[in-house]
Amino acid sequence: MRRLGWVWEHARMALRFVPLVIRHTHRLPDPCGPAGEGGGAARQLDAALMSVGFKLSAGVLERLSGLAGEVVVEAGARVLETVRAMVGDHVRHNVYFVDFPANVPDTFEFWMRCVAEAGASDRLGTGVLDLLTLPSYGNYRHTYAEMLAAHDELIAAAGDRLTVLHLGGSPEDEVAALYLALAGSSTPLGEEGLTDLRALAGYCVDGPQPAAIPVRENRAVVNLARLQAGAGLLLDTVTDVLRLACALSDGDVGLVEPTRFRSLSRPVRRALLAGLDAVVAAAPGKLADVGAHREAFKRLGERLHPHEYPRWPHAAEVFAVARGEQVARSFGSRVEELLGAGDVTGAVRLLTAAPGRLFRSLDRLLRACRTQDERDAVVAAAEQVAPQVAGRVLLSVREHLQNRAQETGVRRFFVNRLGRAWVADDTRPPVPASERERLIAVLDAETLRRLPEPGHLLIDPDVLDVALPLSGRATTGGFGVLPRGSLSPVDGELLRFFVYWKESSRTTDFDLSALLLNEWYQTITWLSYTALQAIEGEHSGDITAAPDGASEFINLRLDAVRGSFIVPQVNIYSGEGFEEVEESFFGFMLRDAEQLGRPFEARTVRMRSDLRGPGRVALPLAFLRGSDGRWRAKWLHLYLRGNPNSNRVEGNRVSVATLVRGIVERDHLTVRYLTELMGPRATATTLWDGASVPDGPVTYIGLERPEGLHPDSVVVTPENLRALIPG
Repeated sequence: MRRLGWVWEHARMALRFVPLVIRHTHRLPDPCGPAGEGGGAARQLDAALMSVGFKLSAGVLERLSGLAGEVVVEAGARVLETVRAMVGDHVRHNVYFVDFPANVPDTFEFWMRCVAEAGASDRLGTGVLDLLTLPSYGNYRHTYAEMLAAHDELIAAAGDRLTVLHLGGSPEDEVAALYLALAGSSTPLGEEGLTDLRALAGYCVDGPQPAAIPVRENRAVVNLARLQAGAGLLLDTVTDVLRLACALSDGDVGLVEPTRFRSLSRPVRRALLAGLDAVVAAAPGKLADVGAHREAFKRLGERLHPHEYPRWPHAAEVFAVARGEQVARSFGSRVEELLGAGDVTGAVRLLTAAPGRLFRSLDRLLRACRTQDERDAVVAAAEQVAPQVAGRVLLSVREHLQNRAQETGVRRFFVNRLGRAWVADDTRPPVPASERERLIAVLDAETLRRLPEPGHLLIDPDVLDVALPLSGRATTGGFGVLPRGSLSPVDGELLRFFVYWKESSRTTDFDLSALLLNEWYQTITWLSYTALQAIEGEHSGDITAAPDGASEFINLRLDAVRGSFIVPQVNIYSGEGFEEVEESFFGFMLRDAEQLGRPFEARTVRMRSDLRGPGRVALPLAFLRGSDGRWRAKWLHLYLRGNPNSNRVEGNRVSVATLVRGIVERDHLTVRYLTELMGPRATATTLWDGASVPDGPVTYIGLERPEGLHPDSVVVTPENLRALIPG
């Protein structure tokens, strides 16, 4: 009986994670429950989902129709709540101008009206008048219900988004599979992924585990769950222990931001010290890793009190090195010494013991070579150790080398793991063309060796220009979001941006703007609270506080847009930052010209991304007009430092244009690259036409999973694009 109770409780707990499964996989776990006549409830659920741009697959409808009505209703409430949040429909989106985009006034006329309504005309003579102090400026002048009443129902159009939810396995199986996929990911997860992994790891700690956890941040999150469950820790470097300590204090397991370590209980201290002791005892050379995070180890030592535990002397050595009382020469210092002496061949020989570091150093090594023999030694070493290098490192170096083809006059684009970006002149000497091409051939051959046999390859052409997700930090949490550098088609006549934010404790003013640039990245015009109208469209009006949440919109008619680039941005004018507010997100919608409806309509939302990053200016994506006249989205996920207050589109347009140029002109490694490698090994390659699918199993790669695929097919969509990265 006790065992049955545990099984029932475990299954009940799995239901808590169903929203995570839906978000990450677009699958609905098979609801458990008695058989019945649930067809009516299933059809009602399908209709409700379609109103927000989702639909049940034929398989889900059939399954739900055979269950009791109350089971369908319970499952339906859970899935409807989840998908509404995915597209941003879980909050109320009001607008300042009640009938936006109609009747948006001229900016100056609007400001003068606010002045007149406040009876402040006499203050204009002093030359100083703060618009934010006027009672009719910056806050809603009508209720949400009054705004809805001012708009007609949305006119349905063939181009409205319809995201299909497919039938999954049992909740327990789906949750376990999602945990294995996240924990065993070959690329780092973004903030949302790490948060979800942390939630899943505790539930799945006693279940199946991935064969390997190659990403150290993921290992820290899994170790936290194992520590709390009393299971053995997965440690093979002293830095693994430091990351675990950061996880225990809700700090940054990526070790970029400093962590304020909390007081730790004696059992936890013993576990961490025992882990450190075992790592150093097995490989004393790993003490050299301490120097990279010396200050963090010193602070951790103050919490662990290693002097109280003489039975773990090797753990005490870690903190002696951190304090400078013991010398542990780092691997990097030995490499630098050889390079400083001009011994490139010696540095290459040493680096073969660290294949990943060798590959990350290839550009520098080749530039340091003085003879052909040295260059040949570098390429030969790369070829020798390539099978030992992580797949994402291979692909990252491949992308780097293909961007080193230009000789002079180029700009370097930098972006750190937090999304902060900058551009600088490239002053490096070029990589020798012959060696660059030889290394690219090595990388292609090794990548091809690791790729699976695809069988029949079925490809959605729209996915070919999606950038490979070499890092989770190259994207954000949300819906319809693609990795930085991706290109995706924009099919519609009206493009509408939206931003929503809700402040936590301080009055906070976010401003949505759009910068329009010509083909030379020069400013044509912009839309913002200082420019409510332009030939291209309208701004919904400035909201200056969001205690209950606030939204701003920009409406653009694509056929009227002058120039070649549209760059939406979110500026923090005052108050809390993107990581301080209770909630904030950006997105865009597409509509046909004749479609009416509310300012926000969930089934027209193509993308919603979380705004969670450093700086005071967010650049989620840009829109590019191609030589064929079609618009495409270029995904940025960037943040500018900005000013502490009063950020405006007028003040950052030069820096924004420079960044946009840097990422637009960078040659990203895309899905096209991997499919071209796989093509010769496929039994057949078919470009999906959006209609029919082959009868047998396929490897499908696309933006959305089609209906009717053979059940044994391998399906890769943006939700699991990481699966394309070879291990």
